[in-house]
Amino acid sequence: MKNKIFLVFLFHIISLTVCFAQKGQISGHLISENGNPIAYAKVTIKPSNKTIYTNIEGYFLSPRLAHNKYFITITSNTYSKYEDSVELSSNIIDVKFMLRIQKEKTLKEIEVTRKKEESFFIRKMKVIEGYTITQGKKTEVISLEQIDANKATNSSRQIFSRIPGLNIWESDGGGIQIGLGGRGLNPSRNVNFNTRQNGYDISADALGYPESYYTPPSEAVKEIQLIRGAASLQFGPQFGGLINYKLKKGNKNKKAEITLRHTIGSFGLNNSFASISGTINSWNYIAYGNYKIGDDWRPNSNFKLGHGHISISKKISKSSLVEIEFSKMYYLAQQAGGLTDNLFNNNPDTSVRARNWFRVDWNLASILFNHEINSNSRISSKTFGLIATRESLGYLDQINRIDPLEERNLIYANFKNIGNETKFLQIYTPFNNPWAFVTGIRIYKGYSNAIQGNANSEYGPDFYFIDLNGNQSNEYVATDYQFPSLNLALFGEHIFNVTNKLSLTPGIRYEYISTNANGKYRSTQEDLAGNIIFDTVISSNKTSNRGFIIAGLGINYKLNSDTELYQNFSQNYRSIHFTEMQINNPNFKIDPNLQDETGFNFDLGLRGDLKNKLFFDVSLYGMYYNNRIGTTLEVDSLLFSTFQYRTNISASRTFGFECIAEADWWKILFKDSAKFRLSTFVNFSYNNAQYINSKEEAFQNKLVELVPPYVLKTGVSFGNKLFSLSYQYSYTNEHFSDATNSTHQANAVNGLIPSYSVMDFSGKFTYKWVQIECGVNNLGNSLYFTRRAISYPGPGIIPSPTRNYYITLQIKF
Repeated sequence: MKNKIFLVFLFHIISLTVCFAQKGQISGHLISENGNPIAYAKVTIKPSNKTIYTNIEGYFLSPRLAHNKYFITITSNTYSKYEDSVELSSNIIDVKFMLRIQKEKTLKEIEVTRKKEESFFIRKMKVIEGYTITQGKKTEVISLEQIDANKATNSSRQIFSRIPGLNIWESDGGGIQIGLGGRGLNPSRNVNFNTRQNGYDISADALGYPESYYTPPSEAVKEIQLIRGAASLQFGPQFGGLINYKLKKGNKNKKAEITLRHTIGSFGLNNSFASISGTINSWNYIAYGNYKIGDDWRPNSNFKLGHGHISISKKISKSSLVEIEFSKMYYLAQQAGGLTDNLFNNNPDTSVRARNWFRVDWNLASILFNHEINSNSRISSKTFGLIATRESLGYLDQINRIDPLEERNLIYANFKNIGNETKFLQIYTPFNNPWAFVTGIRIYKGYSNAIQGNANSEYGPDFYFIDLNGNQSNEYVATDYQFPSLNLALFGEHIFNVTNKLSLTPGIRYEYISTNANGKYRSTQEDLAGNIIFDTVISSNKTSNRGFIIAGLGINYKLNSDTELYQNFSQNYRSIHFTEMQINNPNFKIDPNLQDETGFNFDLGLRGDLKNKLFFDVSLYGMYYNNRIGTTLEVDSLLFSTFQYRTNISASRTFGFECIAEADWWKILFKDSAKFRLSTFVNFSYNNAQYINSKEEAFQNKLVELVPPYVLKTGVSFGNKLFSLSYQYSYTNEHFSDATNSTHQANAVNGLIPSYSVMDFSGKFTYKWVQIECGVNNLGNSLYFTRRAISYPGPGIIPSPTRNYYITLQIKF
């Protein structure tokens, strides 16, 4: 009997324990009176005292709570405070809340969304943008859907017109390759930026060869996000920072939307773009294709390009999403080669190279998984990969020498890499002010193979190697190297909102890098008659393993709801690029003992958005580079010809001033009238860069190459919902192309890049489902160049296009 009583008593105890232990979750959707979701509202649950935030779709999900009655308080900018009670008695309960608009703001929150309707072509990134923390950093976001520009040619001068401090290279008239250099860094294919598409790497090899031969078509891009050197902590240690092309997603309100665009322009430009996108139940999709051909403005410079992309996402639950993407780009371009200074000044439309070609095949894929554990905790994991090839073919000798029509030089490289980046984001409220941190891990494995040797002596794009007898063969190549690499990174950043106005954002990143160069190169010597008297193959193996920690600190102080001060200090690191080693180029040689570069970026600025009428960001910056890799001018001891020698020049320091301001004068003059838009912008930067602490007297206090002291862009836009017109003026001050500050060389690889100014005009007209865009680039027909190329597409001066026109017809249904 006693045993039965004990069992009954034990059963009741267990039942009560289970009863009290039962837990569930409260989920909900916040909408406004007109049915739009309310993002990033604050949801407080009592008596548990849990605070969570809605996501971009107005959805929230609480942590697991014991079954009980709870009181919910909801507050958000521009909306009235909302209070209600909920009885939690099941595993999950879903509720819907409607908030009404009020005139006064009721909440000083962590800023995770824009408070106002977008009015400018540029904005700063949100404090928490997706899974990225940007508090205390210098950031910019360009809206390509609003901007007037020649999108068919990816006109960088127009698209990046509101980003201060950029030196933009113009290498081809079709906009196939983009070259951006920030704060005096080399613009070659964005090599000093971590360049991404939808958050994943698109460059050839993030460690050994971080050049971006791939650029998504501007017609497919929604916006471009930039974070300066402070991006080193979350995205990689590059000095330039981050460039992220955020592609358009499928239309959320239609099952299928089709966009057709065709552009014709000067120099035989024909560009076709077509996309289909939509949402079907929990599926969202977009696919596009782009085909472009043209001749450019100089002989021997025709090109053809094809782009393709598909993205499919599936919401597998209210809190989980899976997305798959694939992108492909293929292009073949004939390259007209460079010019000497004399040819540029007298016959800039000429070409002295008819046998140079360039071919690229780029394939990118990614799989994304996002999961919201609750409204304050979410995790994102992205796996990405690349399979690509690039081939350059032609006569590489100095441009002041006539092409002898002998065997050409062929450089072939293929890239295979795969990586994963996983991030965890947490928002919490310990002391009445919300705090947040992001932490993550990155694993990346790359493999590159680079081969250089002789090709045939013909004129066409024949991308194959030959032997001494002219037969197709890979046996007699000059170099053949494999470059396996491995990268592991751990990182974290935390926002501490000390008060409603002051926040501190420290961060840290650990990097382990393993790079290897394994291969062989051929060494030959000839007598004075050109006969080979020495020929041998030398094997070479190089391995470099290193681990290091970099750190940074951002400080943000809100002067008021519209204006803030920001400061950031972040360390940076750049590993040497093994894929540059052992390249045979008579214009260019490399120090076999190159060392990695280290340094830091510093920003101090004031920015704001005053009543949606004036946007501004004014800042001072500093950048220190140790063991900076640069080029010097050397003389060949046997041939007595000059060539560029790439080595660790010395340390360098760069400081400057950057300013962007854009005003909507229609709103200023006519009291927020939204009938029209009349805006002007001014983008100005001052850069002062010098070599310091140099071991070579020739470089001490010399100006750093590729650093224009002054860069100015300004313009005006006028329009409404039906049309817009935009005019832009750009000026870049003269600067040097090498560390010795030479002003002129016969081979035109080194020398001064003179000051130049360019004007552009663009406009568009929209009526229902039809849109017409047109414009004139280089309106004043300026004769100028932005670069002196060491190798392809030169060597020598690469003239920029003269005046050219375009017109685009778009149909959307």
